[in-house]
Amino acid sequence: MTSIITSATQAAHSAAASLLAKAQIQPGQPIPQVDVKESAPDQTTTIPLTGKNVIVGVPGAFSGTCSNSHVPGYLQNYDKFKAKGINEIYVVSVNDVFVMKAWKEKLAPTGSPVHFLADDKGALVTSLGLLFDATGFFGAPRAKRFVIVTEGDKAQIVAVEENPGEVKVTGAETILAQLA
Repeated sequence: MTSIITSATQAAHSAAASLLAKAQIQPGQPIPQVDVKESAPDQTTTIPLTGKNVIVGVPGAFSGTCSNSHVPGYLQNYDKFKAKGINEIYVVSVNDVFVMKAWKEKLAPTGSPVHFLADDKGALVTSLGLLFDATGFFGAPRAKRFVIVTEGDKAQIVAVEENPGEVKVTGAETILAQLA
């Protein structure tokens, strides 16, 4: 009975990810204004889209690649991004707000101006066309590993990893090198 329920759940997650799939955002296209959470489960916000910003999408808070190879580069290089004209950096994951807050505290125990946003329903990631079926690893659809540099409300740079377990095109140093 348990295996039937497990199989049905996996099939439902896979089907949901497929149904929600849409074309991946491209440079020049607008960033959708979708509610996310930063402070509390009953307080939503949207990413302010004025000036230049960096949106870093990760498959899972506390996961090895996200915690060890990807997000620390954005925390450590925050001032370099500011010097290149970036207003804010937003780390987004399909996790709940409690997980995102705890993850930020773990990665930046003395604080950081980098924003950690919970896309708990996957609405933002889905609207960007960057949701993938991660049921085999995370148990549910998750964000692809991506970085979007915005200019106002438009995507200026869109970098997406082919393999979500790697950081090749979305690392902080790689993105910094692309900024004017």
